[in-house]
Order: sequence, then structure tokens, then C-alpha cells
Amino acid sequence: MQPRLILLLLAILQPLSGALAPLLGIGTPIGNATRDLGAPEQPLPVFFSIWSLIFLAYLAFALFAIFRRERWMERIALPLVIAGMLNVIWMLSAQLIVSPPLDFALLFPIGAAAWYSAWCFDQMRGMGGSAAKLTADVVTSLLSGWITVAAAISVPITIRHFTTLGATDYPWLMLWATLVPAAIAAWAFTRFISRSPWFFVALVWGLVGILLNNWTVTGMNWLAIMTGVVAVLVLYLRMTRGAHGAVTAA
Repeated sequence: MQPRLILLLLAILQPLSGALAPLLGIGTPIGNATRDLGAPEQPLPVFFSIWSLIFLAYLAFALFAIFRRERWMERIALPLVIAGMLNVIWMLSAQLIVSPPLDFALLFPIGAAAWYSAWCFDQMRGMGGSAAKLTADVVTSLLSGWITVAAAISVPITIRHFTTLGATDYPWLMLWATLVPAAIAAWAFTRFISRSPWFFVALVWGLVGILLNNWTVTGMNWLAIMTGVVAVLVLYLRMTRGAHGAVTAA
């Protein structure tokens, strides 16, 4: 089967896989294990709705790849296929196995494939704009950004799994365990991967979710303020010192 057809299949399978537990009652819905625990690093549940936009962009790019069949699309399709396959596995694991260390580990190959797809697209900037290229930019970088958020907020969850710490123990330490990796990833993405702003749309969306969670749910207002400071700093550096483009291939 050609990559673009697999891409379309995965565009359908990903949202279906994520809805396995809530729709069919099989396993545990994704996020239920950490919901309502008062963990300072978690975004409000509504912020996970960004997956809908990612799935929609993934589907749109798959359709463009099938009907337009432009050569540049094939280079992006393969890493997106890998990211999509791994994403299905991650969603099934998160619902059926519910192992924080395993779910955390699975995010890294998904992120690597997504970042590589964003890098591939960045190498083709300047070829002229089109709806297909905008869609490719959105899906590669938005997915890269949100997987980065998912990995960052999974750091404290994994730490708690291997210790006796509760969800509200050492809140500042757990928040920094999330914000520091996210900030480093933002620098690395801009410096080495892509100039796309969509990565930062996803990243800041996640940080705003954490901010509002601490402001409205946990009551840890200073944690909310610090999350906001980090979000503003990340955006400031992106606008003033970032966006230099990825390191080009030899």
C-alpha cells in the first residue's frame, strides 16, 4: 500500500483509537488517570481538544496527498505515517495498559517522527504557498508541538510512578520538571528543526492550559504566574532570537 493511502487510513484510525474507551467502554479513557488530582503540571481537560485540530489537519493533508500527488508530499508523508502508527499504539496503550513509563517512552519516537516531518517541510520553504503547503505546515508542526507538551507533562507523572510522591507533593519541583524540558525543546525546534510558528501555537496552548489549571483548580496562583512568565518568555525569544530556520542538510 502506498504511503498516501496509509496516511488516509491512519487519519481515520487515530481519532477512532483515541475514542476506544469513551465510546465502547473498553479500557480507561486517556487522561482519566491524572484528571481531578490537582497535579500542577496538567492543563485543563478542555485544552486536549487540540487533538481535534491535529486530526483534522492530518486528514486534510492525507486527502491532498491522494488527489494532488505532488512530489514534495511524499517526503513528508512517510514520517507522518510513522508518527500516526505510533500514535495509534500510544493511544491504545494509554487506554488498555495504563502504564505511565510505557506511555512516556512511546511519546519519544512519535515526537522524533513528527519533528522529522516538520524538518522535511522546512527544507522546502520558499517553493511558493498553497493550501496544501499550509496544511503540511500545520499538521507537522502542530503535532510536533503538542507531542512535546505531552512529553513534558508526563515527566512528573513518570517520577511519581517510581516514587511515593502524591499529585500535590513538591508542586514547584514538578512544575519546573515540566517547564524546563518544554522550554529547551522550544529552543531546539526553532534552532534545528523548523521556523514554523505552529509549534509554538501548540506549546503555548498547553502552557495556558497549565496556567488556568493552577489559577482556577489547584489554587496555586504563583505557579500559574510562573507558567505565564515562561510562556511569554518562550514567545519573546521565538519572535526576537528564534525563527532563524533549521540547520540545512549537507
